[in-house]
Amino acid sequence: MELNNHAAAAAATVDDAAHGGLLDDLMALVAPCLARRETRLTCRDMVNGLLSELDDYNCWTLAEAAGHASPCRMQHLLSRARCDDQAMLDSAADWAVEQLNGGQGGDRSDAILIVDETSDVKSSADCAGAARQYCGATGSIALCQVAVTLTYAVPAGHALIGRTLYLPADWAADEERRELAGVPDEVMFETKPELAGRLLQRAHDRGIRAGFTAGDEVYGGLDLRRSIRELGSGYVMAVRSNHAVTLPSGRLTVKTAGNLVRPSMWQRMRTGSATKGAKDYHWAMIEITPDDTPEGHDDGHAFLLLRKHRYTGTISYYLCWSPAPVPLAKLIDVAVARWKIEEDHQMSKQVTGLDSGQVTTWTSWHRWTAISLLAAAFLAAAAAWQRARDGSTAALMLIPSPSPSCSDSSAAPSSPGPAATSPTATPGPSGDAATSTTPAKPTSAGTPTPTSRRNRNELQLP
Repeated sequence: MELNNHAAAAAATVDDAAHGGLLDDLMALVAPCLARRETRLTCRDMVNGLLSELDDYNCWTLAEAAGHASPCRMQHLLSRARCDDQAMLDSAADWAVEQLNGGQGGDRSDAILIVDETSDVKSSADCAGAARQYCGATGSIALCQVAVTLTYAVPAGHALIGRTLYLPADWAADEERRELAGVPDEVMFETKPELAGRLLQRAHDRGIRAGFTAGDEVYGGLDLRRSIRELGSGYVMAVRSNHAVTLPSGRLTVKTAGNLVRPSMWQRMRTGSATKGAKDYHWAMIEITPDDTPEGHDDGHAFLLLRKHRYTGTISYYLCWSPAPVPLAKLIDVAVARWKIEEDHQMSKQVTGLDSGQVTTWTSWHRWTAISLLAAAFLAAAAAWQRARDGSTAALMLIPSPSPSCSDSSAAPSSPGPAATSPTATPGPSGDAATSTTPAKPTSAGTPTPTSRRNRNELQLP
């Protein structure tokens, strides 16, 4: 009876005609990645099980939900069956991108690619890549595996489209552990930014394009930023407060540069809602000289974006680059979109068992995560379909700021010298929107329509 109940729960998850059609389409697309019909059916059973409401997700519980007498079929799929897990994930990623774009392909200027890492606590150091390292799940040093991931986000929705396991340096140098865990000989130690660069390159090679790439402080280094520009994308990357940037007045840390922004130059932007109400921050940006221009490329437009907490005054810093001028609201949109990958991590772990596989080898980890992300891709596409049917939309809003008019910010500083030089704001619509009771007219993308060449929220330093 319990087996039948689990099977019924799995069927109910995808019984809706439209949703079931999406899942059939996805499974048919990845079928060529599995050599035998039996393994294709087993993969479908695993995906159905991951879409069910089970107490735990592993081969035993999934086999029970599918009505199998034992978990042997699923364990065989994860360890020994002929299966190209990378091709499976690539096919699922291409399918998810197409579904999120409404069948219009993967080349969209409003798309954002987001890189980050996620960690899973482990009880044994024999698991491939498991080591004592910083674990985001616990917020401390712990024995865990770390995976670098890639999310594709558009206004219709977002989904994880790539993942790769981080192999620490001591693991990469230990031949005995590598052999026991089945780590391929060609896999060597790579830093997390290097792994992120490979994920971005792989997505680019498959025709997936984005107007911007976003990431946190781990991914704000020079090499990754340069490689992103070589792929033709802009970026908004968080950096630490001691990161140095070049201004017309000299080379300064971003913290020192942030001190040059006058109080009247901050603009307040509502970037979403939380359980305690709207999330409002104050924002400003300073034009800087790019230090990551690839050979043969134009300099483009580089900025330092600053976000200040309304109550604590804590400032976060972002390096931004785009091939063409963009308004402040666009950069903010990209910066806050980074949290979508956190939502994908949480959903994939809680709903499709991304971190629940009881696997230890290199091959079984990659196959389990690929199957989990198959289920997650289906849920992302189904949610986008549902939102499109319901007509649900969301947009950022500029909030009038009580600060003095930006026209007062052109006053000369009281003391000379590069360290005391204050930015000079140039007129434009964004600054007017921040000080006027009538917000700027929004475009179809939800950002104010520019009416002059430069924005007042773009700060230029002499």
